[in-house]
Amino acid sequence: MFDYILSLGGTVFVPIIMILIGLIFRIPVLQAVKAGVTVGVGFVGMGLVIVMAIDSLNPPIKIMIERFGLNLHVLDVGAGPASGVGYATAIGAIIIPVIFLLNIGMLLTRLTKTMNVDIYNYWHFAITGTVTQLMTGSMIYGVLAAICHAALSLKMADWSARRVQSIVGLEGISIPQGYGSSSVPLFVLLDTLYDKIPFMKGRNIDASELQKRYGMVGDPVIIGVVLGLLFGLAAGEGFKGTATLMITVAAIMVLFPRMIRLIVEGLLPISDGARQFFQKHFHGREVYIGLDSAVTLGHPTTIAVGLLLIPIMLVFASILPGNKVLPLADLPVAPFFICMATVIHRGDLLRTLISGVIVMVTVLLIATQFAPYFTEMALKGGFSFAQDGAQISALSVGNMFGWSIAEIMSLGAIGVVVAVGLSATVVLILRKRELSE
Repeated sequence: MFDYILSLGGTVFVPIIMILIGLIFRIPVLQAVKAGVTVGVGFVGMGLVIVMAIDSLNPPIKIMIERFGLNLHVLDVGAGPASGVGYATAIGAIIIPVIFLLNIGMLLTRLTKTMNVDIYNYWHFAITGTVTQLMTGSMIYGVLAAICHAALSLKMADWSARRVQSIVGLEGISIPQGYGSSSVPLFVLLDTLYDKIPFMKGRNIDASELQKRYGMVGDPVIIGVVLGLLFGLAAGEGFKGTATLMITVAAIMVLFPRMIRLIVEGLLPISDGARQFFQKHFHGREVYIGLDSAVTLGHPTTIAVGLLLIPIMLVFASILPGNKVLPLADLPVAPFFICMATVIHRGDLLRTLISGVIVMVTVLLIATQFAPYFTEMALKGGFSFAQDGAQISALSVGNMFGWSIAEIMSLGAIGVVVAVGLSATVVLILRKRELSE
């Protein structure tokens, strides 16, 4: 049953969930259908833009890899294959009901405000659980690791919800996605540090502010043209290749926000219905709809910094001590890795860029460390890209929550107690903080 649900894909599954949620919140049937399908249309459009980005950027990325002389033996296979690997494991087979029941339990006990409907992305929790199982040899420890990761993600979603709503322009949502939520603590810490640096304190220049100050120079189309030109020059493209990249990157800068607007348009009636429902039946209790971090990608800062990180990542991959991963499949979707930086830094370009470089360093190192386990998972799952003795990984498994939980639990029973205790403590501290606000 769960295989069938996952086979529907996000563009079908998410609209169905949205329609059901709309009906639960007493939205008229046709309005709920329109809202859900509009969300689906937005995801289809966003998927087309992502495919265009991958198809257009992969050739120059490969050329840049050759020009930089990168000779790294662990291949980045990307988030799509990684999700398949995650769900092809024993823990992946049970992860959906386990995490769904955890979410319901935390909602009923008021330990979270987020109802995570982004079920497809439960694969992040499956990866954490399976890596822990491989490290410890215990299925139970693996399931506990997945639960810890999911619980922390729900609380990070609660913690960052207000800023997410401000960036997206939609009330009543949050981001519990397994990778995006795990980056929140680092970005909050970095944001606090930036406030202590004189020239960065009180500073906030996002792409829209650039446009106000410098006119057309800050326009997303012009930013896209400049970034496309940089890609073309870095890859040594001729006029035709460079011009194509300039148009393509400009298209990405323009089309991503418009697709996100469609998703937000579809979510608006559901958000309003949810707010009225909880005000009427739960004395105004606040509950967020937990969505994929993709809904935050419409901000120009996220897109611009994400694209800038592509050549930066290739340079860092070649010089970073301990890194063995060759960034490839996940590089064109680099904006996903720093979308929560834009949220936490309120769209500031400089802060997001610095945080992006820092977080991508952690991604490379964790993806390298997880490579043997990920390769073993892929082999057991029968995936053909893990043959001939080669090691594989994915940038999207370079998850700080997953890494820290697995490392602590690898110490054995004491580590499991510590990891579960720390996760519970974080949940309770953040819950206490919410009550005091």
